[in-house]
Amino acid sequence: MSHAAPRIATLPGPLAPAGRRLAPAAETRVPTADSGERVRARVHMRWLSGHARLARRALLWATALPLVAGVALVVQAWLLAAVIDRVVTHGAPLADEWRSVGTVAALWALRTGLNWAGERAGTRAAETIKYDIRTSLFARLAALGPGWTRARRSGELAGALVDQVDAIEGYFARYLPSMIAATVLPIAFSVVLMPADIVAALVLLVTAPLIPVFMALVGWGAEAASRRHQRAMSRLTGFFADRLRGAATLKLFGRAQAESQAVAAASHALRERTMTVLRIAFLSSAVLEFFAALGVAGVATYFGLSYLGFLDLRSTPLTLSIGMFCLFMAPEVYAPLRQFAANYHDRAAARAAVAQLDVMFEGLPTQDRAQHEGVRPAVNARGAAVLVEGLRVSHAPDATPVLCDVAWSVAPGEHVALMGASGAGKSTLLEVLARLRTDGDSVRLDDVALSKWDEGALRSRVAWIGQKPFLLAGSIADNIRVGVPDASDDQVRHAADMACVTDFARHLPDGLNTLLDARSRGVSGGQAQRIALARLYLRDPALILLDEPTAHLDAQTAARVIDNLLQFAEHRTLVLATHDAAIAARMQQTVTLAAGRIVACGAAAAECGKRHV
Repeated sequence: MSHAAPRIATLPGPLAPAGRRLAPAAETRVPTADSGERVRARVHMRWLSGHARLARRALLWATALPLVAGVALVVQAWLLAAVIDRVVTHGAPLADEWRSVGTVAALWALRTGLNWAGERAGTRAAETIKYDIRTSLFARLAALGPGWTRARRSGELAGALVDQVDAIEGYFARYLPSMIAATVLPIAFSVVLMPADIVAALVLLVTAPLIPVFMALVGWGAEAASRRHQRAMSRLTGFFADRLRGAATLKLFGRAQAESQAVAAASHALRERTMTVLRIAFLSSAVLEFFAALGVAGVATYFGLSYLGFLDLRSTPLTLSIGMFCLFMAPEVYAPLRQFAANYHDRAAARAAVAQLDVMFEGLPTQDRAQHEGVRPAVNARGAAVLVEGLRVSHAPDATPVLCDVAWSVAPGEHVALMGASGAGKSTLLEVLARLRTDGDSVRLDDVALSKWDEGALRSRVAWIGQKPFLLAGSIADNIRVGVPDASDDQVRHAADMACVTDFARHLPDGLNTLLDARSRGVSGGQAQRIALARLYLRDPALILLDEPTAHLDAQTAARVIDNLLQFAEHRTLVLATHDAAIAARMQQTVTLAAGRIVACGAAAAECGKRHV
C-alpha cells in the first residue's frame, strides 16, 4: 500500500481512492436519456426482479395479506359508522352495541395480524433472495480467482457483499408488496365509496394519482443520489480497511495523524451525501402529505357543507352513517400511497446497489444455477493425471509473462519437484494447477479441461498449500479440522503427529486446544506450515500441490516431514516446489524453471527440453 496520505480535499470526488483521479462527471452524473444508460438500467431491473421467483410463495403471501387486510378495513369502517349513526342519530343505548363494537375490535386485531404476517413473509422472501445473491457473488469471486481479488480492495469487496446486498432487502421486503397495495387498494376503496357518495369518490380518484406522479419526479433525483451514496460508501469501506490494515506501517513512517485526518474528511463527505439522500426523502414525503391532506380536507369540507345545507349534490338524503363511512375511508385511500412513498426509496437504493455490484464484480452473476455447475469426471483413484499445453500466464495484459508456453505432463501417482530461482514461476504454476488463476483451457486434469471441473469435485480432488497458510481464530485442533469438520480427536491427533505439529504443541499449555488469533500470533511460519500439512492428512486428495513446505524448518524436522509426506503421497500425484536439492532428489521427476520456461527435467534433460520447451 502507499504510505502517502491521499489528498482528499484536492480530488474531484471526496471519497476517491488514493492515486486515482475521477472525472467530475463520475461524481455528478445523473440518469439521462442516453440509450446505454437506459439499457443498463433495464438489465439491472431484470436481474433484480428475476430473483423474485426464488421466493415466489413468500412474496405472494406478502402481497396478498395486505389486500385481505384492506377488505377487513372496509367492513370495520362500515360497522363503526353504523354504530355511531345508531347511537347519535337514533339514540340507541351504547350497551346494546357491544357486539358490533366487539366485531370492530376483532377486525382491527385481524388487520394488525394480517399486516404483521405480511411483513414477516416479505422479510423471509428478502432473506432467501439475499442468501442466493451472496452465494452467487461468492461463486463469481471463486471463478475470477485470487489474481483478480488481489487487484481489488478487500474492504470494497467485503462491503459489497454485506452492505450492497443488504440494500437490496427493502426492494423485496417492502417495495414490491407496497407497490401492489398502492396499485389496488386506492382504486378499490374509491370504487367502494361510489355507491355511498360519488362526489367523495371522485375527489379521491382525482387527487390520489397526483401522488405517484410527483413521487416519480422526486424519485429520479433520489435514485441518482442513492447511486452516488452507495459508491461513496463502498469507497470509504475500502479506504478505511486499507488504512486499518497498514496502521503499523503508517505509524512507523509518521503518517498516522495525516491518515486519521484523511479518514475524518472522507467520513464527513459521506455524511453530507447521506444528508442529501435524506433531504430528497423528506421532500417526497412532504409532497405526499400535502396532496393527501388536500384530498382528505376536500372530502371533509364537502360533507361539512352538505350537512350545513350549503351544498346539495346528492339525489338522496345524506345520513350520518354514510358521511362517517366516507370520512373514515378517505385517509385510508392515501395510506397505501403513503406506505409506497416511504418504501419507494428502497427501490432507488436497490437499483444503485445492483449498479455498484455490476461495476465491482465486472458483471452480475447469472441466475441460471446450471451454469455454475461443472463436470464431475470419472477419476483415477491412484492419482491424478496432469497435462499442460501452451500455458501462458501474465499478471497484466501488457506485462512480461510469468509463464510462457509451458508444456508438461505428470502421470498418475508421479512425484515431481519444481526447482528454480525465486521468481521463476514455480508458485504461479502451482496456483494455475489448483485453478487459483484463470488460464483458459491450457491445463487438463484427468483428461478434462481444468476450467470445466465442478468446484466441489475439484477441491476434493486437489489439495494446495501455499507458502503462507491462513490460520483461523480458534484452537490448533480447529484449524486442522478445517477441511474435515467432523474429524474425530484421534484422527486430528494422528494428522498432527504426521505433520510434526505435536512436537511444538506438547509444550503449549493446552496442547492442540491452544487458541490462536486471526493473525496467527503465537506460532511461527514453520509451525503454521505444519498445521496446514496436518489439514492435508485428514483429506484424501489425488493431486497434492505444495509450495516450499519445509522452508522454515530445521534439517531434522524437515526430513521427518518429508518422510511422512512421501508415505502419505504414495499412489497420489505430488507436485512440490522447493529450493532443497536433497528433497528434489527423493522425487521421481525434477522440473527446473527459469524465466517462466521449463529448461530441464530430471536425468533426461535433453529429452525434457525436446518435450517441454
